[in-house]
Amino acid sequence: MSVRLIICETCAHAPGEKVRDGRTGGEALLAEVERAARDAPQVRVERHACLMGCEHPCNAAIAAEGKIGYVLGRFAPTADSARALVEYAALYADSPTGQVPYRQWPQGVKGHFIARIPAPPADHVKE
Repeated sequence: MSVRLIICETCAHAPGEKVRDGRTGGEALLAEVERAARDAPQVRVERHACLMGCEHPCNAAIAAEGKIGYVLGRFAPTADSARALVEYAALYADSPTGQVPYRQWPQGVKGHFIARIPAPPADHVKE
């Protein structure tokens, strides 16, 4: 199953520091996540303008049809953060519900979860 790993491209590097070296923290994280996801075919990286988590940049969301979703934040826009996000997204893809046992979480995502978004009910009708 394909998983959406959505990166906020407008996130600051840190509160009060929107742009560094000509790009936002979100743009920098997005570039690292795209590199890290090259070997994870089940992870579809997407960009989104503002996930409204400005108090704790950089932000990402993970979602898939029929699964619980998550919003994560407080990431440095680094290769290490990107690898942790992609690794978690791959574990999420393998989970039937989207819930990954804590003991399997990559160290780099621990402490970064902000919100859990319930999956739509099974009888949810698409319009």
